[in-house]
Amino acid sequence: MRIRIVDAFTDRPFAGNPAGVLLLDGADAFPDDAWLQNVALEVNHAETAFAHPLPEGGEADWALRWFTPATEVAMCGHATLATAHVLHTTGAHHGPVRFATRSGVLIATPAGDGSLALDFPTAPLTPVDLPDGLVEALGTEPRTAFDTGPNIGDLLLEVADEKTVHGLAPDLRALAAHSERGIIATARAEDPRRGYDYVSRCFFPRVGIDEDPVTGSAHTALAPYWSERLGRPDLTGLQASPRSGRVRTRLRGDRTLLSGRAVTVIDGELLA
Repeated sequence: MRIRIVDAFTDRPFAGNPAGVLLLDGADAFPDDAWLQNVALEVNHAETAFAHPLPEGGEADWALRWFTPATEVAMCGHATLATAHVLHTTGAHHGPVRFATRSGVLIATPAGDGSLALDFPTAPLTPVDLPDGLVEALGTEPRTAFDTGPNIGDLLLEVADEKTVHGLAPDLRALAAHSERGIIATARAEDPRRGYDYVSRCFFPRVGIDEDPVTGSAHTALAPYWSERLGRPDLTGLQASPRSGRVRTRLRGDRTLLSGRAVTVIDGELLA
């Protein structure tokens, strides 16, 4: 079957977040979980997405699942964007596409500028105390800490400033003990004239991803957090990983729109 590697939340190759995408044409169910996990391990990117078409007339058009090299996850933004990009660029689907996922129905809508907008549930933010040992593992003391709810399973931490976000070098083994999935570290942008309102980095060693290049799902928590503090529903976040990428966010109450572009960089054949 065809397998593609797509760089998401970027308009150029070798940036953003790469995802594997497999469209299981004509399938009425997913293959065995062990096979899905082995393919994701072989691809060895943060996530690999698997999708198969659903019968017409239902609440969704395609069923979609995501696997890291180590485990299945409940929500993934960049691999959803990558899958929608493949569906539209190959002609497998036209217009908005509805995905049936473990996090409900997620919709990807193409925009006139070549980007795609993902309609995701907004993460609920609950203030929490800092776990013992987190400051030492992260290498800095956060100003605030929030639980992001079961769909994401991260701790959202605001640190002192943008420079601190760029300079983080956490103890990843120690960090893995402090949340269900990982840590989102964020700060307000030093100069919004650069085209972004806040910065972030995401560390997920517990699910086999030391640092995720660009994390769409994390922005369902970053959007409400920064929209409340900056007083605007429409923002742009820079995820300051080595590959880097930007996510435009629009807060709509219990839903968040995540917008970005994607680029297919590899189109090949899976033989196993």
